[in-house]
Amino acid sequence: MKNGFTLFEVLIALAIVAIALIAAVRAANIGTESAIDLKERTLSGWVARNRMAEHVAFRDWPQAGTNAGSETEGGMNFAWREKITLTPNPLFRRIEISVFRKSEGRHVLADLTGYLMFPAEP
Repeated sequence: MKNGFTLFEVLIALAIVAIALIAAVRAANIGTESAIDLKERTLSGWVARNRMAEHVAFRDWPQAGTNAGSETEGGMNFAWREKITLTPNPLFRRIEISVFRKSEGRHVLADLTGYLMFPAEP
């Protein structure tokens, strides 16, 4: 009759606990990365909508072409690029706004397409 665990049984139990802890840490890491990605995409969407809202508020009538710049939103730095194109109706302009991480500049976090109407006199 034995009164305890053998060394082999203890090692097996520790291995099982270690595997479970690794899985738990990995799941927590994935959750954290997802939350950071969601925050980044939400803020970049706000940057794109802010750019469009500025055009509307200032009653801009931009020329066709490309503009670029940067903006800080929620403590994060973003770069944006606007592609302004003519439409078949000369009273409208199409604006495609893309927002990127300022440090990276390749991976598009948000895209927004909108149209501006020629500003009427008040």
